[in-house]
Amino acid sequence: MLRAVRIWIFIGVVAGALAALLVYLGIFNVAADAPHSALISAFIEAIRDRSIAARIKDIQVPPLDDTKLIATGAEHYQAMCIDCHLAPGVKQSELREGLYPQPPNLAERVGAGPAELFWVIKHGIKMSAMPAWGKTHDDRSIWSIVAFLRKLPELTPDQYHALIDVGNKADLNHTHPEKPSELRGEGTQHHHDHDVHGHAGQLR
Repeated sequence: MLRAVRIWIFIGVVAGALAALLVYLGIFNVAADAPHSALISAFIEAIRDRSIAARIKDIQVPPLDDTKLIATGAEHYQAMCIDCHLAPGVKQSELREGLYPQPPNLAERVGAGPAELFWVIKHGIKMSAMPAWGKTHDDRSIWSIVAFLRKLPELTPDQYHALIDVGNKADLNHTHPEKPSELRGEGTQHHHDHDVHGHAGQLR
């Protein structure tokens, strides 16, 4: 028994020393334009998915069909999320092209449920460029974004911007800096926005 313990201690020390050496030599490339291997990607995704699943069990999802709530969420999304997650009529952004991991296109349907969306929006995800919006927004504001995201894949560009206009009028107590005017157009966006995450700001 003692011999087995010593062997495992030796293995642990060697593994730790090798890991420290790899870190010191800078072998792991942290550049955003150098994707992870399939094995590392699967490992990271498993950690993310299990971490989120363990933390959303007690989240109570409120009614999300209120039209004012959805419109408020549209206004927040336009100000905070469009550069990374796109929108109807917005096919790419200069910021999004350089991000790794690539943010999901939320103008298309995603597999995340309301509780998962709420948790990710509120708490963010480390080392993914997804900010923790709960630092600057209350839970109702975050639920409004969740409510809007459920409708987003169904919207045309005109319907999307109509909802934003309604949201701007409905949420007068919460303002965001102006977005570049070209974000209201269609196609690839090319702009320099140094406040890319709105006024403060991975779903699969």
